[in-house]
Formats: sequence, C-alpha cells, structure tokens
Amino acid sequence: MSRIETIEDFYNHKFNYLPDNLKNDIGHFNVFKMEDCFMEGAKPIVYTRRDYYKITMIRGKNIYHYADKSIEVDGTALVFFNPQVPYTFESLSDEKTGFFCIFKESFFTESLRSNIHDLPMFKIGGKPAYILTKEQESQIGGIFEKMLDEINSEYQYKYDLIRNYLTEIIHVAMKIAPSETIFQHADANSRITAVFTELLERQFPIESPSQRFAFRSAKDFAEKLYVHVNHLNRAIKETTGRTTTNLIAERMTNEAKALLKHTNWNISEISYSLGFEEPSHFNNFFKKHTEISPSAYRTA
Repeated sequence: MSRIETIEDFYNHKFNYLPDNLKNDIGHFNVFKMEDCFMEGAKPIVYTRRDYYKITMIRGKNIYHYADKSIEVDGTALVFFNPQVPYTFESLSDEKTGFFCIFKESFFTESLRSNIHDLPMFKIGGKPAYILTKEQESQIGGIFEKMLDEINSEYQYKYDLIRNYLTEIIHVAMKIAPSETIFQHADANSRITAVFTELLERQFPIESPSQRFAFRSAKDFAEKLYVHVNHLNRAIKETTGRTTTNLIAERMTNEAKALLKHTNWNISEISYSLGFEEPSHFNNFFKKHTEISPSAYRTA
C-alpha cells in the first residue's frame, strides 16, 4: 500500500513547520481558515489516506474524490474525512473560503465515552457530505470561529472546550440528512471505475526519468482505493467490459510510445520510469502489446 500522509507531512507541505504541541498527551488538534491554506505555489492535494481525521466546511463549487465516490458540491458543504478512506479535493471556482479542523483519534476520545468509528459520518461506506442551509452555515461557521478563538487563547482548559465544540459540530451534522443526491455516478460500479480511471491518469504524463509509474497492477489500485481487488475487477469489468489489467497495460503502452517518440531518454530510463525493474521486462511488455520492439518503434 502507498505511504499514508502523516500529520507531520500536512504541516510540512502546507506551512513548512511543525507546531510545538504536535506530540501532546491528549492527541493533536488544530483548526484553520480555508483561505489561509491556499497560498501561491502550494503543492496540490494528493489522493491518499491520512493518519488523522478532518472536518471541513467549504463554500463554492468543489469536487471531493472520496474512496469510490466523486462528490460535486455547489454551495456550502460540511464534509467529514477519516483515516480509513483516501481522498482529495479540487476547487471548480475561485472561492476558497471556509474552515477545517484536523485531529487525532485520541483527541476526540479523550474523556469521552464515544467510539468515533461508530459515528455515521466516519463509518466505512458512510455518507460523509452534508449540504448546509444558510442558517446551518452560520451555525457551523460560528462554532469554527469559537474554535479559532480558543486555540489561540491561554485558557488552561481550552482543549476541553474545543472538544465540546467538535462534538457539537458532529451532532449538528447527525441532525441533517446526508446529501445522497450529490453522489453523481449512476451506481457503485460507475463510481469506482471513475476513481480508478482518475488515479490511473493522474500518474501521467511522466516528465522526467526519475519519475516512476507507481500503480501497475489491479492490486496496487485496490489498495489505494481501499477496496478488495475482486471488487475493483468486477466493477471495472461490468462498467467497461474490459479487465483492470488490460486498461492499465493500454495506458502504459500509450505512455511508452510517447516517451519513445518525444524524448531522448534511453530505453533503460523509459523502462525505469514505467516501473519495470529490468529493461528486458519492458521490452517483452512493449512487444507483447505492439508486436514491435521499443527500439524498432523509436526508429520507425
């Protein structure tokens, strides 16, 4: 399975620093305004699992790619992310305002007789997104503002108070019907095929010999999507009529052709960038799918 983004990675990527309270005894918590985190030149948000929880209230038009779901939201949404499910987010508008908080499980469970895994928004397969009315947006935004005020205060018991605010947001969400209508794909098989295709395409183009095509098998993609490989294969076969392996091989072959024709990289460099350990393995793969060797294709 690919590397999980840690909370340390989050701070390094976003702010190039680590906060002093990252390893406190009660588990880490922090809260942010969305607009403070979209700096010029910031790295794109990677589709992966995190080792922390995240609750986001965001305005504008956005797409969340969450496990096997692609969720398009136009308005204000409250979205819950958990460490068991990979996700990413992309904005479709210039508006990037709202709030989010991140926390470790130990922060939420500290002094509370609750199991966060039992909450509907954090369950595997649960519905994580809630569309907010203007009144609900004002209510949730006000709670986030209280968190921001408290996190910057010197109050001795501020984290106890913040934990109460966090619980309040969860209870407000549980009173709202999950936003079933924002799951755009016709069925689960269509959703998982769409996310598989996006993950596959996101690895291209390969722009330098040191870049490697990381997910080369159905198992690689299944682990990334956090689904069983048989589930992935079945969904793709029913949606496209083709096998997962065939789709991956076709995309790799097309990229190999582009690299052979449009770069001066040698065969070993192209082989490495496409994830082959030995050039001979790449030669066999390319010839199997094109009936011509890489060298012959390059000079044709």
